[in-house]
Amino acid sequence: MADQQINSASLDTQTRIFAGVDVGSKELVLVVRKNGKPFNPQKFSNTPADHARMAKKLNKLSGIIVCMEATGSYHFDLAVALHDAGVKVMVINPKVSHNFAKVLMNNSKTDDVDANTLAVYAERMDFAPWSRPSNEKIALRCFSRRINALTDQKTAAKNQLHALSATVETPKAVLKDAQAAIDQLDKRIDQLTAGALALIEKHPELSRALVLFTSIKGIANTSAIALMGELLILPADMSHREWVKFAGLDPRAFDSGTSVHKKTRISKAGNSQIRAALYMPVWSAVQHDRHIKAYYQHLLDMGKLPLQACCAVMRKLLHAIHGMLKHDKPFDNTRFYAIPSIAE
Repeated sequence: MADQQINSASLDTQTRIFAGVDVGSKELVLVVRKNGKPFNPQKFSNTPADHARMAKKLNKLSGIIVCMEATGSYHFDLAVALHDAGVKVMVINPKVSHNFAKVLMNNSKTDDVDANTLAVYAERMDFAPWSRPSNEKIALRCFSRRINALTDQKTAAKNQLHALSATVETPKAVLKDAQAAIDQLDKRIDQLTAGALALIEKHPELSRALVLFTSIKGIANTSAIALMGELLILPADMSHREWVKFAGLDPRAFDSGTSVHKKTRISKAGNSQIRAALYMPVWSAVQHDRHIKAYYQHLLDMGKLPLQACCAVMRKLLHAIHGMLKHDKPFDNTRFYAIPSIAE
């Protein structure tokens, strides 16, 4: 990279400058570009103190646009810090930056190169501002993700107990310990769920959203918390199609010429937490809501496999949830799917 140092006094106020931040769990790598040339990369710790230090430095560079990847939870606090400091921030899907790097024909992959690639992306692509969620929505997402993590641990613990119970040689003390681990996880999940519900009760917007979500058969409090934690932080102007794409539930066709015709699959190029939160509620809704069940059966009759039909129901249910929140109306299963009348 060019051997230059950042000097805010030397930056022309008419010149637009861009920055990319490669986010790691412990380290942040910042590359600033001006007039198509990168400055030397700078490194920061992924801590609140260094988030503030980076924000202060970037805020001195008038009009700068900063681009970073959505890397789980590691980018989130930095995005909030930069946004609150008045810095223009855009957060992109990691697959977008990965494919963009291929277009640039980057032969190396290092943190410095990745940060520069993100700066080039900000330089060449239209600015899509990141929308900062409210503090209570951020807190709700923290609750939902922690509950999901503990639920995954509980599932693994149950599988371990099942395996241990399959042999008579396993000492009773080991079985007792495995069961105690499951009981402890149950208790922690219940405590966090109660905390999430208490948070929701304090905020009318969240309380109303909980009522709307739980109006769908198959979605109880736990599933509602998981879905609210992921969906309510999305920008309010996103369309239902953008929601589906963000969740990775959009169909991905693969046809080429006359010989390549692969089965259409969902892209999975999105938030896996949303797909996971929808999966079990959809199977429950198929069992307990006659209109959703009829739609699922219609898909099977059209030749869809059960998992394909499930993904289609998930996609349609996400459309419905978007409409429910937009128009502040509970779930109407007759609008979800009208059961055809049988001619006598």
